[in-house]
Amino acid sequence: MADTTTTEQTGPAGQPSLKRVMGSKLLLFFVVGDIIGTGVYALTGQVAGRVGGALWLPFLLAFVVAFMTAFSYLELVGKYPQAAGAALYTHKAFKIRFLTFMVAFAVMCSGITSASSAAKAFGDTYLKEFITAPMPLVAILFVIGLALINFRGVSESVKTNVVLTCIEIGGLLIIIGVGVWAVLNGNGDASRLVEFDTENQTMLVAITSATSLAFFAMVGFEDSVNMAEECKDPIRIFPKAMLWGMVIAATIYIMVSVTSSLLVPADDLAAAKSSALLKVLDVGAPGFPREVFSAIGLFAVINSALINMLMASRLLYGMANQRIIPKQLGIVHPFRRSPWVAIVFTSLIAIALVSFVDIGVLGGTTALLLLAVFAIVNVAVLVLRKEKAAHKHFRAPTIVPVLAAIFCVYLVTPLSGRPARDYKVAAILLGVGIVLWGINWLVMRATHREEDREPIEPPVG
Repeated sequence: MADTTTTEQTGPAGQPSLKRVMGSKLLLFFVVGDIIGTGVYALTGQVAGRVGGALWLPFLLAFVVAFMTAFSYLELVGKYPQAAGAALYTHKAFKIRFLTFMVAFAVMCSGITSASSAAKAFGDTYLKEFITAPMPLVAILFVIGLALINFRGVSESVKTNVVLTCIEIGGLLIIIGVGVWAVLNGNGDASRLVEFDTENQTMLVAITSATSLAFFAMVGFEDSVNMAEECKDPIRIFPKAMLWGMVIAATIYIMVSVTSSLLVPADDLAAAKSSALLKVLDVGAPGFPREVFSAIGLFAVINSALINMLMASRLLYGMANQRIIPKQLGIVHPFRRSPWVAIVFTSLIAIALVSFVDIGVLGGTTALLLLAVFAIVNVAVLVLRKEKAAHKHFRAPTIVPVLAAIFCVYLVTPLSGRPARDYKVAAILLGVGIVLWGINWLVMRATHREEDREPIEPPVG
């Protein structure tokens, strides 16, 4: 077995390998920072609008489904500690190149749509507390800034993530502290915690519809597997870092959602939309400067977007090395040792999204695409049990991926109360993927034909 801690390996086609700079602490911050961010800062109001005052329940259920799926990812990244994540596992399990390509494309789109929703939240919500600027221009400059940080290299990016993660956790702790202070002073209505919005829907649909959106707030843990080639000893450090990161994030989410419901009626949270946490702050601590929390919110969405763009570019790099997509997307810069072509490609897509698509649509579509991918990964881990690794690695209890696959499929279907617009946007994105697959297939076919036409040199001697 190759040494997974080597830092100066040579990558495919003689390229320099990605630099291994992430230890267990940096990886833990990466997981926490990727989960906490745009979801809770920008979509809390929309989740309240679907479920009512029992806002904490969808976040709890989303955590349970995500936590079970994480077991599948941990088993697979332990077996195959390489970049490309879900697409790599799909390729190894089913050997269907078209399915592999579509999974890769769906995951890439989910990262870019998530980063794009962060860019929207940056300009539409928190930046407005300071300046008024044309939204498309702000979002586009935001994406370009992320690309430059990404290009500088993963070491700079993950260190930036540590700082931003601490800031965004601090913002949520302010909300929790405000809630505790308000309750101790006799404010808040505990009865809201068990209120469900059953107008024109059943309680089950209210819960599952909100859970399908709240799931967007829990995603991010899966991004870390795409950083496997930039981690020191990934087989050993991944299980603890991923699971503890998810527990930390979920605990903070549930406390924030309980605080929000105690202090603000669900209808008011829903009306506030992406400014719901600012509404909580106004009610719980009227004298607290909104600008301070808005600044923290800006850092939170920056961090969420940065990590998602990191993931998307590393995914393309990994798939290019597997020759599932054109190899040019895997070119590594000789000095920065970052996948610069993939960074440019994903940034251009993000710029297009922030220019034309609404944040609510971006969040719902991100959750839909990832739930479909998670269902496939939970099946893949069972299929790949027949392949034995030459080294010890994490193994999930069989019942966990089975239940996780069932729950993911249910949340994907219309039975969960998912809005039709999520399916429409996802269909458009996947349609683009099919077109790209067709273009790639034609290019590869033409290349093979040219190779067949080349004369075969006679053997020497």
